Amino acid sequence: MTAPTRIVVVGHGMVGARFVDDLLARAEPGTLEIEVLGGEEYEPYNRVLLSDVVAGRTDLNSLTLPVTASEHVTVTRGAVATAIDRAGQCVHTPLGHYYYDHLVLATGARARIPAVEGLDCGLPAGVHALRTLDDAREIIAATTNARHATVVGAGVLGLEAACGLVRRGLDVTVLHTGHGPMDRQLDQGASAVVTAELERLGAQVRTQARTTAVRTRGGRLTGVVATVGETEHVLATDLLVLACGTQPEARLAQEAGLPVGRGIRVGGDLASPADSRVHAIGDCAEPTEGATGLIAQGWDQARRLADRLAGVVAARANRATRVDRASPLLESRRPSMALRLALAAGTRPIASHEVDADSSSGAADLADPAAGLAGTDVVRLKAAGLDVVTMGRTATGGWARTVTLSDPSAGRHLTATVSDGLIVAATCVGAPDVGADLVAAYTRRLPVPSDPAHLLLRPLTQTPAPAADPSRMPAGTTVCTCNGVTKADITDSWERGARSTGEIARATRATTGCGGCTDAVCGLAQWLSQTERPAASHAGGVGGEETVTEAQRGQHTCEIAAS
Repeated sequence: MTAPTRIVVVGHGMVGARFVDDLLARAEPGTLEIEVLGGEEYEPYNRVLLSDVVAGRTDLNSLTLPVTASEHVTVTRGAVATAIDRAGQCVHTPLGHYYYDHLVLATGARARIPAVEGLDCGLPAGVHALRTLDDAREIIAATTNARHATVVGAGVLGLEAACGLVRRGLDVTVLHTGHGPMDRQLDQGASAVVTAELERLGAQVRTQARTTAVRTRGGRLTGVVATVGETEHVLATDLLVLACGTQPEARLAQEAGLPVGRGIRVGGDLASPADSRVHAIGDCAEPTEGATGLIAQGWDQARRLADRLAGVVAARANRATRVDRASPLLESRRPSMALRLALAAGTRPIASHEVDADSSSGAADLADPAAGLAGTDVVRLKAAGLDVVTMGRTATGGWARTVTLSDPSAGRHLTATVSDGLIVAATCVGAPDVGADLVAAYTRRLPVPSDPAHLLLRPLTQTPAPAADPSRMPAGTTVCTCNGVTKADITDSWERGARSTGEIARATRATTGCGGCTDAVCGLAQWLSQTERPAASHAGGVGGEETVTEAQRGQHTCEIAAS
């Protein structure tokens, strides 16, 4: 009997945990032994919602992500990998040595600390990044005695942090080196509307402002020095949040002699070109198609690598991989959003069971990785009083048409670019309902009206009815864009026994991305609880279908954090 394939995963964040779940759903029981090394002491949590925690809109305890329990997975928390011995196929940590047949690096990225005077010897008291659960806790604690906060960086994270601090009653100033907030994603008009909305909420925005120094007294922050043009400004500050981007955690790979650029370089198969047994996914990776820094790309990479390694394991065990194994709740046969988009586009990614078991690599080449980016580049800003979503890239070739609706006095700015009857790019500021329509049309590749101005003026006919009337929502409507979860998926999970948003999340992964679909999922759950539907036994196995009782309906909880 062939020994189980040993897979070591370094990193147990949103991407590493997703990879493990995806691999378990594809591989035959007993063919794998997975060791997961988590650098933090916590279970995997939703890093995307840390800014909501700072704002007081989400509780820390609600960030924990659902994971699949398995006797074939061992998770070691607080295990910081110190070295990779490629010749011996071993990862070294202070807690022990872990041998692998395949190594998956999902080490993520760390907050980038700008090279300014006062930060060269570490962060003084009062200065924080926002990347981890501990960072969020420290910022919340600091707001207790702080009055004046400065946020350096006006990207998505910086703006969410600024709005959160305003919500906690602080005077907030945002410093940004660019011409306007989110200027990498937004045009000048949209950026101007965002600036006006931030100021309406109570935050000051200073653009083209270069942070040059941090001033302290007795080791504690007292001020920030910023230069605008030739003029130097000193801002009295007792809380500074750095939102200056991230740097991939690539040290392990570099010290092991693997090719590293900005991140760990990998090919279309997500393996290092120098070592086919070492793979990288998520923020630490530098794939051939480029890194977006968005969780959707990391999740797509996790799925693709799980497909590939499941095929490798099946070939090694000399039997076909079973790709339709599911837990009592999680339906693995539901394709990911990336797969649905590929199918809609007429392409067909290679499934793990189609791998040529006789090939030397044990797996077929993956489909063009760039194709997996379609629909994974939606950028959302989640903040109380400020709603921004942007997606795609403006078409540079062929026929394209862009329509714009700009209404600064109402805090709205919308654009949509259409090519070949499909949305290829869009921006929506201050109109969340229209934004949801645009995201659905973009990610699902829905044909647009003959006059694309209707995209900005009225809801799409294909989009869902309000959550208050889920009966009018088509079964195929995408409820959770981050994970490609439809109304039908949620209904199926309910019929399998899910009775709360937490259980639905574990079954379908809805709400585990940006969190924007939580209200819709809760609305569907409430509707389902009031509808006579058959439900599978929680225990599974013998017992079959049973009717939902009044007592069971009473067990439903929405679990939505107070705002």
